[in-house]
Amino acid sequence: MKKISVNGIDIYPFSDKSEVIRFVNDNEKGILIAINAEKILHSTEDMRKIINRSIGYCDGIGAVMALQKKGYKNVRKIPGCELWIDIVKAFYKQKTFYLIGGQQGIIESTVTKLKYTFEGINIIGYRNGYIESDVEKENLISDITDKKPDIVFVAMGSPKQEFLMDELYNRYPAIYQGLGGSFDVFTGYAKRAPKWWIEHRLEFAYRLIKQPSRIKRQIHLIKFWFMIQLERF
Repeated sequence: MKKISVNGIDIYPFSDKSEVIRFVNDNEKGILIAINAEKILHSTEDMRKIINRSIGYCDGIGAVMALQKKGYKNVRKIPGCELWIDIVKAFYKQKTFYLIGGQQGIIESTVTKLKYTFEGINIIGYRNGYIESDVEKENLISDITDKKPDIVFVAMGSPKQEFLMDELYNRYPAIYQGLGGSFDVFTGYAKRAPKWWIEHRLEFAYRLIKQPSRIKRQIHLIKFWFMIQLERF
């Protein structure tokens, strides 16, 4: 599948989650990175390099609009907080998993719920997302290298999780996916927008209503929309 460049960010024009899962199954290795308007507008050069050698997919409606403007009408938004669960559903009987991220209580709750929901899932390691030193990071890398998981989920927020996944991948290639706050949502510590808002492409607006401090970030969406309309990408 050909990648499409938007402002120097390469994105795969996946049409649904099942297409991503087939891609993962066929390739067996790679870093899944959720792309939204913020990443397209504000990624540093180092971040762009990581994204462009990885598997970028449209997690935000802004990324979808940009690709559709370029003629890829079938591209769809693929929420990372849903995609990782579908990956687990597809592979939990045959692949091994390693989880990184969240506070200690949240990562433990995530593991417990996964084991309850997907009976027989093989989670061979996990730890919280608070890596405080190079020694802790090296211990994590060594643990992953020793245990050799097939799939590693990293929920630490961007860009921290992308830089960590890139470093891990260079030492031990596998399937990695950055999840942001998905463990919090999965365990009920945080709430997603209601279905109506999601279906009408207004999830960003719901989050703004619930968290007005996001206004400084959301205002960039207006700039992004105008750039798309003016075909500046």
